[in-house]
Amino acid sequence: MKGLEIEWKHLEVDGKTCDRCAGTGDEIHQLIDRLHEECELKDVHITLKEINLTEKDIEESNRIFINGIPLEDILPETTVSQNVCSSCSDLLGSSTCCRTIIHTGKEYETIPKQLIREAVCKIAKCC
Repeated sequence: MKGLEIEWKHLEVDGKTCDRCAGTGDEIHQLIDRLHEECELKDVHITLKEINLTEKDIEESNRIFINGIPLEDILPETTVSQNVCSSCSDLLGSSTCCRTIIHTGKEYETIPKQLIREAVCKIAKCC
């Protein structure tokens, strides 16, 4: 059986994360449930590793790696950006920018499961 690890880094302050990261987390969990069924038939086992970050690592928050490769390096026409995140700002008590990705010209604050799935499929070759 081949292994595939999805690593997700996100800010955590007193057990809470920002709305963007929470949304990405929901997308990842929904996708993993589905991929477990689909990829297990093709002898691929998927695991999720969540990395909780502090304020000093905010630039890494809401970042996804597939087998150690950043999602933005897997998907063509994908770059990283950032903008002010009111949710992170509330959690941290000051105006804070949070990571976004731009894929084919569209900016995403929450990373949608379709993009995560596309990256997983490129790496695992199981979809």
